[in-house]
Amino acid sequence: MLAVLVFLLSLSAVAAILFKFAKADGDFTLLSKGPAKRKAVEGKVVWITGASRGIGEVLATQFAALGAKLILSARNKEELERVKYEITSKYPAAGVEVLPLDLSSGEEVLKKSVQEAESLFSDAGVDFMIHNAAFERPMSSAAGKTPAPGQALYSASKHALNGYFHTLRSELCQKGIGVTVICPGPIQTENSSGGSEKRVPSERCCELTIVAATHGLKEAWISYQPVLLVMYLVQYMPTVGYWLMDKIGANRIDAAAKKGNAYSWDLLFKKKKST
Repeated sequence: MLAVLVFLLSLSAVAAILFKFAKADGDFTLLSKGPAKRKAVEGKVVWITGASRGIGEVLATQFAALGAKLILSARNKEELERVKYEITSKYPAAGVEVLPLDLSSGEEVLKKSVQEAESLFSDAGVDFMIHNAAFERPMSSAAGKTPAPGQALYSASKHALNGYFHTLRSELCQKGIGVTVICPGPIQTENSSGGSEKRVPSERCCELTIVAATHGLKEAWISYQPVLLVMYLVQYMPTVGYWLMDKIGANRIDAAAKKGNAYSWDLLFKKKKST
């Protein structure tokens, strides 16, 4: 009788975990941390690149709500001033500075920008640096952890980004400098176009990003299913994960070409067209 009870309890626990995983929008470690640590950012200086729109703008607003001081960077000064105005209108006590910056500038220009950023708040320096700027899609990506059929070059760039920043963390961690790599799947932003896949809202993506940063996580995954499942399989059961991606590869390319759902479960069951 006891054995049956233990079995039923174990079965219930497994069912509860599977249900939670099916509804998750982030990896288990990330979701277990609860809300962002306000004390980790309150009064601290947060420098955000790509802050003139999209995820960068939302991140700036959420950091301001936590009491952070902000340095906003992007190429478009007018848009940065707009973001600053909207933030200070909502949070009058927020300290916000605009620092126009083009990351494609030479090394000497970037060094001067760093020096200027460090001096903006009475030489307080910079406590958090959010590397969000990009030509097309910022941050890292789920494509930096798994194969991404139809996005080989994009995936390669994100694998490189992950390798660079994880190595950088190992080089600097003993100096008290932490690095958190964010790997989102499809995110709903003002510039989202094409595809019918379910996307995590940008506000939720930014909320989880700040959770990861303030809790000192080394890496965080943000996405709905089935992307999270694929990421877990490739990470912990690579033979199964790569088999799955090979099976859906051609179907995913076809779906993307037709502006369809490139992240659907249906990709697994569609028959490969004969050539």
